[in-house]
Amino acid sequence: MKKAAFGIDIGGTYTKIGLVDEKGNILKESRMPTDEQSDAKIFVNTLAQELKAVLKSQNNNIQLLGIGLGAPNANYLTGFIEHAPNLPWKGKIAIVKEIQKHFNVPVIVTNDANAAAIGEMHFGKAKGMKDFAIVTLGTGLGSGFVSNGQLIYGSDGFAGELGHTRVKIDGRRCKCGKNGCFETYVSATGIKRTIFEFLSFYHQESKLRSVSYEDLHSNMIAEEAAKGDFIAQEAFRFTGRILGEKLADIVALFSPEAIFLFGGLMNAGDLILKPTKEHMDKNMLAVFANKTKLEISGLMDRNAAVLGASALIWDHYNLKTL
Repeated sequence: MKKAAFGIDIGGTYTKIGLVDEKGNILKESRMPTDEQSDAKIFVNTLAQELKAVLKSQNNNIQLLGIGLGAPNANYLTGFIEHAPNLPWKGKIAIVKEIQKHFNVPVIVTNDANAAAIGEMHFGKAKGMKDFAIVTLGTGLGSGFVSNGQLIYGSDGFAGELGHTRVKIDGRRCKCGKNGCFETYVSATGIKRTIFEFLSFYHQESKLRSVSYEDLHSNMIAEEAAKGDFIAQEAFRFTGRILGEKLADIVALFSPEAIFLFGGLMNAGDLILKPTKEHMDKNMLAVFANKTKLEISGLMDRNAAVLGASALIWDHYNLKTL
């Protein structure tokens, strides 16, 4: 029988499911709505039936080793999803306990950025690395930190909230309630906010002037920047400067071998990567110069959320054999 693990990415609209082998091959994929169920227990019951259907489609030729889940505000230490703002269930949800009612295998949950870090270590460019960081640049900004081969969870399971560290004391208002959070500047949402600030500050012509905030997206900004749009290019330079400065701080804190960047904003390629590298190097302490690689994630063109969640199970078994 073929050994495999489920990787599940619980998002605000859809939940993505993948049956993954040890080499990172996705044997079968599926998805189901998240937002149609306001009751978490009913959602888990539906999810369990979907997982069993996926297993049945493999002609009972799978030895299921475990179920890994990535979800917003998920706590690895407690097995709960806690007060996730973009999920339909309020409060604390005992997601691990509920799933274990249906399956007699290990069930592990963590937040989506931590899952991305474990996925990078097993299936991406961080294979063989003991110390690295991943920064996910999507609607918000997530991060995961691996030290001595293990993910850093901290005392309560929520360590690594880089997106809510401050870059400007009196800066932009964040949905968390603070001002000046990193993710309000460096994320797909952050660069949109930058564009609209720059449109009011600069006089140069730009096709982006005719686009509403709701219709604007980071790929559109990248397309215009590639065509020479001054405001779009300035937005990427500004975003890269803030990102590079913060990454230099990360290096000073735990001296990783590499930092990987992942997410929709990285589709812009060198538009974001070059200014980031420039300002990371410019702000680096001399003792750390040229020691930390900066790269785009090796999972960018794959179903990273599912692979990362499944990697929680492979990581679990690897740690047991150490």
